[in-house]
Amino acid sequence: MKTYRFSIVIEKDEEGYFALCPELQGCYTQGDTYEEVLENIKDAIHLHVNDRLDSGEEVPQAQSVSLTSLEVAV
Repeated sequence: MKTYRFSIVIEKDEEGYFALCPELQGCYTQGDTYEEVLENIKDAIHLHVNDRLDSGEEVPQAQSVSLTSLEVAV
């Protein structure tokens, strides 16, 4: 069994939490709590990677990850 490392973005809003994996296009989920969304994104990644492997596709890996916050005046 191979191990992969992915970056995850988790955002909180009024309705709960939203998580996405930037390396895997379309791989995202939500949850009511931080713990729930973390488990949900692990499941989503597992399914996404298995689907890619079963289809003979490559599994993309990030070379570098940077996270920042940016203020924009509108």
